[in-house]
Amino acid sequence: MDKLTEMNLLFDFYGPVLTERQQRVFTMYHLEDLSLGEIAQQLDISRQGVYDLVHRSERTLRELEDKLGLVRRFHEDQGLLAMVQKQLETSLMLLGEQPGAVQVRRALDSLRKLQ
Repeated sequence: MDKLTEMNLLFDFYGPVLTERQQRVFTMYHLEDLSLGEIAQQLDISRQGVYDLVHRSERTLRELEDKLGLVRRFHEDQGLLAMVQKQLETSLMLLGEQPGAVQVRRALDSLRKLQ
């Protein structure tokens, strides 16, 4: 996973923990793709100040992931859901129109809602 994708995913999970200012600078830098200089000009702070906010925010997000592991767990869960979906699809195909197919189809529909 590239750094931008990793940071955006970490921000999705842990962003509310950052201060409002960190959230704003992070969003401007990573999501709006503004340069440090552009952000500094808009917020009327130094380029170094923006740099520090961005890197402090990234460090905080990584530390939270190291401690809590929510993103790792999310990826693991997505893998398990995909595996179960394939198993249910195979079972549905094998059952055809047999009586148990209705329950398998319902389970598959429920699973798809989770993804």
